Amino acid sequence: MIINTGMRTDIPAYYSEWFKNRISEGYVMVRNPFQPQLVTRYELNPKVVDLLVFCSKNPAPMLRFEDVLRPFRQFWFVTVTPYGKEIEPNVPDKYFVLDTVKRLTQTVGSNAVCLRYDPVFITEKYSLAYHIRAFEKIAAYLDGYLNQAVISFIDLYAKTKRNFPEAREVTQEERPAIGKAFAQIGREHGITVRSCCEGGELAQFGIDVSGCMTKEILERAAGIRMNIPKKPGARQECHCVLGNDIGAYNTCPHLCRYCYANYDKLSVMKHYAAHDPHSPFLTGGGRPDDIVRQADQYSYLSNQISLF
Repeated sequence: MIINTGMRTDIPAYYSEWFKNRISEGYVMVRNPFQPQLVTRYELNPKVVDLLVFCSKNPAPMLRFEDVLRPFRQFWFVTVTPYGKEIEPNVPDKYFVLDTVKRLTQTVGSNAVCLRYDPVFITEKYSLAYHIRAFEKIAAYLDGYLNQAVISFIDLYAKTKRNFPEAREVTQEERPAIGKAFAQIGREHGITVRSCCEGGELAQFGIDVSGCMTKEILERAAGIRMNIPKKPGARQECHCVLGNDIGAYNTCPHLCRYCYANYDKLSVMKHYAAHDPHSPFLTGGGRPDDIVRQADQYSYLSNQISLF
């Protein structure tokens, strides 16, 4: 089984102690975001959890618990974007995060770490030229450490439009320029650049459009073949292996204005205040009307060892 921690919140940045406690106790309780009375219990045991997938803008707090994580295979997405505090008010200094990326690659291996330059949007300040210069600086800084990066253009969900009304999507005319420049920069620094749910239009420039978290990518991270059952993606164009997410919406205090997982600041602060690092739930606790089920967990590992 694959456990995903990062599609709903940033567990490494804000809930690392809680996650360490969950591993120590061997299980986690996850409330269904759409039917809150439904709760799934997942065992956090490397015998059935083949891979832990993280997505974070600040992995540093979790690295305090390297010894606890060591029995698990891991795959890390680390998001680094060029935006200022007016867009990402609580994200740490970019070079601090990039130094953490370097440390991660030395800990879990370069195949198990992927940079996310995501989402890309255009404003008067954050122009096309600005993005190209920023990606060049990031790629140069990680030259020799990182071998893969993902880019994605902003999607204006209803939440995003409300919280970030001045955001503008990247136009069809701007996309090829970004794809061409980013692919060239990646080649110069030994980084394969992939796109996330952007169709095949960027393939002509050398962008890998097969997906950002495919079976092949995860197998390379784990260093072993896996018999992963096929599940439909969150979006029709998504070909990735999404795993089982143990996070919760409206719990990420980064408060990035483009975030699709937060409704508003008040909701986030309410849930963050209800967090108990010793609870099996990320926020809050058990309720009398909870319907708890044990997840059907089994290993996906194949007997065929990979030669990656």
